[in-house]
Amino acid sequence: MKLSMKKLTLAGLLILSLGACGQQNDSKNSVQNEPASSKQVEQSSTRKERRSSEASSSDDNEKSTKKAGEVTVDKGVSFNGSYYSVQGKSGDIVIANKHYPLAADYNPGEDPTAVAALHELIAAMQAEGYAISDQYSGFRSYETQVDLYQSYVNQDGAAAADRYSARPGYSEHQTGLAFDLIDTSGNLVQEAGASKWLLKNAAKYGFIVRYQEGKEASTGYMPESWHLRYIGEDAKDVAASGKSLEEYFNFTGGDYE
Repeated sequence: MKLSMKKLTLAGLLILSLGACGQQNDSKNSVQNEPASSKQVEQSSTRKERRSSEASSSDDNEKSTKKAGEVTVDKGVSFNGSYYSVQGKSGDIVIANKHYPLAADYNPGEDPTAVAALHELIAAMQAEGYAISDQYSGFRSYETQVDLYQSYVNQDGAAAADRYSARPGYSEHQTGLAFDLIDTSGNLVQEAGASKWLLKNAAKYGFIVRYQEGKEASTGYMPESWHLRYIGEDAKDVAASGKSLEEYFNFTGGDYE
């Protein structure tokens, strides 16, 4: 699933990586770690055949009594041994949040369809004059997230780190479907105009802005205007609803249990 491309490194991108938002990947434009501005944001905002275990319930809003491991599985959520998913228009939508983890050995790399769509989105932003770099932070492995998350805990303490960094196995970046946009100065994209453009237009390319203002209770993370999640055909509907992914597909989110 990976594209064969050389790794690039941006000066100043090696210190921090957005927590909710790890590992190196083989995309020529993807950087292993995220830019230093993720900490600045935290300071300013404080960051194969499926084995279905679909939950059964008499009420669509009730949780199933079934469990996969230690996870209580919501109705409509399936587990295939490596990840949990919900059904989208054109197939499974992998979910990863503080309730639904990924297997430690789940290592898909960057999804080529998502990467191609990301390049189109970046090109469109550049054509409209936004200072968006061709580089971005994409796939991370479980092992990379171990080191990254621990560095934030050492720096800020676990409670603060959990607001902006995912614990190992809980990061969307491990799915290969999440990407953090970087500006031409090497910082995570936060400029107001670019942020508004993403909210309005990302869905045209199959992406949603995953962690939005006012959604921390459902997503579990502080707002991140730069963090895009590829979900394909469902993106326009989710974006138009004004709901988080958790709210739209009605699965458990919020904080760790």
